Amino acid sequence: MLLIGLYALAAGGVVGLAGAAALRLLRGHSILVHILVLLAVTVLAVVAGVATVARAMFLSGHDLKVVLVTVSAAAVISLAVGAVFGSRLAASAVWAQAARDRERRLEAGRRELVAWVSHDLRTPLAGLRAMAEALEDRIIDDPATVDEYHRRIRVETGRMTRLVDDLFELSRINAGALRLVPTTVPLRDVVSDAIAGVAPLAARRKINVVAADSGWPAVRAGERELSRVVSNLLINSVRYTPEDGTVQISAGHDHGNVWLAVSDTCGGIPADDLDRVFDVAFRGERSRTPGAVDSGGGGGLGLAIVRGLVEAHGGHVNVRNTDRGCRFEVRLPAA
Repeated sequence: MLLIGLYALAAGGVVGLAGAAALRLLRGHSILVHILVLLAVTVLAVVAGVATVARAMFLSGHDLKVVLVTVSAAAVISLAVGAVFGSRLAASAVWAQAARDRERRLEAGRRELVAWVSHDLRTPLAGLRAMAEALEDRIIDDPATVDEYHRRIRVETGRMTRLVDDLFELSRINAGALRLVPTTVPLRDVVSDAIAGVAPLAARRKINVVAADSGWPAVRAGERELSRVVSNLLINSVRYTPEDGTVQISAGHDHGNVWLAVSDTCGGIPADDLDRVFDVAFRGERSRTPGAVDSGGGGGLGLAIVRGLVEAHGGHVNVRNTDRGCRFEVRLPAA
């Protein structure tokens, strides 16, 4: 029995060493490859041990074939079952790693968001306090200056209100508290309202906003949420487009879906930043034309809200560079 054990151990050891060398050579390959190699080494070690012991016991040729066929059949079943569950295990490991990477990116985004929102709130609050104290102490009594202070207080209050609204909307999306009431919405009406809302900013920056004359379909969506999506896309493009630029919006049908595209002449986004455009708190000052950002920019939440609202409708949004700028495209289920 001791001799049989030594024969089996020697045969299995040879196979194990060969497997270790193979794993070392394949260390740059996928998890599934490593799992399959481990299974093969285990099964081959058993087969080698049985075959070596069978020959050492001087079995007849027929008996040796029977043993080898039996062991080989068991080895095939073991490898097949191992391959199926190994692929599942590899997929789970990849998914878990992707989830950890995404969570790290989200956590970094949250930290950036807190820092930027704190700055965006602290700066106007300091100005508001200074202007309010000047008006209260009657340091400023010139009517024109008083009117300017009142106007600036109103503008800064509006900025902070929009920022707080963005934070509330994003928190609803992330918490799963968004309740959609889908209806059949004419896309032309939504786009017309969004263009009217962005018109003052576009006029101040001398941006020409152009909408297609026809081809506007209806879409199945929540009207308020869809208006927010279109408005955020237009505001984003107008802010990042240099003066005398053009922002164009169009829509149509494609494979049972409705698409809406906003194209601008911003100068393009670096390839490394394309995947981060819709991340929370990503402002991308480096990603487009320098100095093109409007001073009234938000906390980097507009496009993150767009992605959250679009995905809540069962659609998706993407961005790509064009010859002169960028093209944001939203796809939603048709009405």
